[in-house]
Amino acid sequence: MLLDIDALADESGYLDVGLSIVSPDEDLLAYSVDTSGEEVFTLRFRDLRTGRDLEEVVGRSYYSGAWSADSSWFFYTVHDEAYRPYEVWRHRIGTPVEEDVLVLSEPDQHFEVQVRGTRTGDLVVLWSESNTTSECWVVDAHDVGRGPWSVGGRRHGVRYHAEHRRLPDGRQDLLVVTDDDAVELRLMTAPVPDGADQDHTAWTEARPASGSTRLLRADAFAAGVVLTLRDRGAQVLELVPHDDLAAAQGGGRVESDFPGGDVSLASSPLYDGGLVMVRDDAWLHPAACRAWELGTGALETVWRQEAPGYDPEQYVTERRTFPAPDGTGVPALVMRHRDTPLDGTAPALLYGYGSYEAVFEPEWDPALPSLLDRGMVYVFTHLRGGGEMGRRRYLDGKLAHKQHTFDDHIAVADGLAREGLVDGDRIATRGLSAGGLLQGAVLGQRPDRWRAVVAEVPFVDVVTTMFDAETPLTVTEWEEWGDPRRREEFDWMLAYSPYENLPPAGGRPDLLVTGAVHDPRVMVREPAKWVAALRATDPDWGPRCLFRVETGAGAHVGPSGRYGHLAYEAEVLAWVLDRLGVA
Repeated sequence: MLLDIDALADESGYLDVGLSIVSPDEDLLAYSVDTSGEEVFTLRFRDLRTGRDLEEVVGRSYYSGAWSADSSWFFYTVHDEAYRPYEVWRHRIGTPVEEDVLVLSEPDQHFEVQVRGTRTGDLVVLWSESNTTSECWVVDAHDVGRGPWSVGGRRHGVRYHAEHRRLPDGRQDLLVVTDDDAVELRLMTAPVPDGADQDHTAWTEARPASGSTRLLRADAFAAGVVLTLRDRGAQVLELVPHDDLAAAQGGGRVESDFPGGDVSLASSPLYDGGLVMVRDDAWLHPAACRAWELGTGALETVWRQEAPGYDPEQYVTERRTFPAPDGTGVPALVMRHRDTPLDGTAPALLYGYGSYEAVFEPEWDPALPSLLDRGMVYVFTHLRGGGEMGRRRYLDGKLAHKQHTFDDHIAVADGLAREGLVDGDRIATRGLSAGGLLQGAVLGQRPDRWRAVVAEVPFVDVVTTMFDAETPLTVTEWEEWGDPRRREEFDWMLAYSPYENLPPAGGRPDLLVTGAVHDPRVMVREPAKWVAALRATDPDWGPRCLFRVETGAGAHVGPSGRYGHLAYEAEVLAWVLDRLGVA
């Protein structure tokens, strides 16, 4: 046992681990914890030879970090009072934290900084990123005073990330994944900066963008480069040789073995190892890991998540597509017990998000079968604004096009009812954070469509929050939602903001709203004032609007801990089942 996480929790009962990174010599562990839910992490260093923590403690840090090659320095990020990570520092093990060195500071409030090590161990990569623009720097991991040097400068509207590569002939370079003149991203190569910044003119295209496949990342190994792609809604892996990065499946392709599943590169820290770990996840299948031999392409399952007594063959996952009002097809994963027919008799729960090009990757959820065993149909919607269908679909659901996100979610519900797949009078919908905004918007726009709505920590006071630059995350979010100081952008946000677009009195569905006092992402005042406005405008309906708040330690996604979170999930699902009349 290197780190007993249960033992770290204090009397608050809440604990979140921000990072846990073993040093290259495997003697030290850098780890950080938050015990309130406010995402302010205390960083410590543990001597793995003795099991004791070192004396030095960094009182305020954020999620990312990296070690130097000799394990004597650790790079970490610090966030400001608006919870924006804006500085990268390095700490020398065994010295007071007051002597830590500032490596990079980002003054532009639109940007957040992060830091990570490379698999080769030769470089540390720093990057600063807004919603539309990024810049990367590298530091020599063997001599931390050399750097940071920019990989390609900063150009508004261009994002890129860098990965270090050592070639068999002794050369080295950087793999750069970028949206520069490529909506679904392309792969470039670039020289490693050595003593000076460079600009993007030093880059060379190695793999052009695809019209339909989104390039997500490139991971370099001695045996080749593993590309993570999103293809027709599914995440897949492809291996290409170093000397032909544009090859089509040159070294093999790995897809999920499960219906509606995704594969991803699991922890594979060795550049020269030859084996990488591939994780396979799905909503209704316990996860599995396969060892992928890059040299031969052989795959061997080496681990399966335990789920005693559970039989995934009792459940069905199907992909369906429903037309939005503008004719765009909206995919959705429809999940049910094998004995539950799609004949218009079963109640349904929809889940949606649809922002930031984020993808809720499939993940085995032990609570979901409990729902499906009671005859429910569970539907995960792939909306414009999200990333399930690629970057073009994301861009078609943000800023002035945000209404498409709400139209898509409603279209799936209407389609399920219209095609006689579920009971149209017993449809509930659920979402969290930006997904809570989705719930507020579809509640206001189509209250007749839903029997029940669950809006978790919802971003529902859009205009007011986006006007307040002192609120955490506001400035960094203007490129996602808009800047209300500009009249056009004010108007499009005002048109959908749930607080300004309450549903008419009478005929409202039952509503469950959650919040957390210590949530730094959606201030608890947002759901509180929305609930107050809803109750005030329809007093007879008010008792059917519940507001559940974490007043103690607890964060954006509810209580921490396996049992605490399952208890929270049980509350929410029990309320949904009750509202839908499910015994």
